[in-house]
Amino acid sequence: MAHPAQHDHRQHAGHEHHEHEHHEHRGHEGHEGHHGHAHHEGHGHGGGATTWAAAAQATLHCLTGCAIGEILGMVLGTAFGLHNGATVVLSILLAFVFGYALTMRGVLKAGLDVRTAAKVALAADTVSIIVMEIIDNTVMMTVPGAMDAGLGDLLFWLALAGSLLLAFVLTVPINKWMIGKGRGHAVVHAYHQH
Repeated sequence: MAHPAQHDHRQHAGHEHHEHEHHEHRGHEGHEGHHGHAHHEGHGHGGGATTWAAAAQATLHCLTGCAIGEILGMVLGTAFGLHNGATVVLSILLAFVFGYALTMRGVLKAGLDVRTAAKVALAADTVSIIVMEIIDNTVMMTVPGAMDAGLGDLLFWLALAGSLLLAFVLTVPINKWMIGKGRGHAVVHAYHQH
């Protein structure tokens, strides 16, 4: 019942504008700083589920880029009749390209310039992609007949799926450790608004 009177009093006394400015000032300095701190704790130094979830999400993000690059590399290698070594190199290069591209896409949306976005992607994904590619290609090279199987062969796809799954499982703990140290995808989180 008293709200209209209070509202009128603020308007006539000029306090409404002052409070609005004061709120904006606190919003830019106090609230965002606190939000960033809380977010850093949740993804970085917090224990249990949040950190494992962040690590799994970061790894899945990396795995997506790696899988796209791997598959495209295998397809192109087969299409151009490249030998296994050249196909592996092409797949690794494309895995890095797509891995970095997915991260850059996200941080560019947050307003970063291309150069800064590239630096963030390099910091976030390099270790993760290297680990995944080592695991993935080791599996593909050691499974008998996997690299020589055609794209229409079930063995190729089973080996690739298995190698990507193993790469995911083994990379999650590495990403968890890196995020806990403020590295890897912790760098990306600083630029995302949640």
